[in-house]
Amino acid sequence: MSGKAEPYDPLRLCVYATVALLAWLLGPWAVLGFAALGFTGYWRARRAGLTRSKCLLRDTRLVLGYLALLAIVAAVAIIR
Repeated sequence: MSGKAEPYDPLRLCVYATVALLAWLLGPWAVLGFAALGFTGYWRARRAGLTRSKCLLRDTRLVLGYLALLAIVAAVAIIR
């Protein structure tokens, strides 16, 4: 084991870029998919007792509302 600290790995930035690329390529279908996936994850976490999130919105009820709104807007865009 070396005494040197590992350099910071900006993996999240790569993940964000990949999500942005998918949203750009797939449009509202990607937004709907990611919103549904996020909603499901937060719904399960809330039922398990999570009330505060690391998400900018903090309160899981606000996060669920935000993700539901994204899904509705994406569904309307797909239908139109």
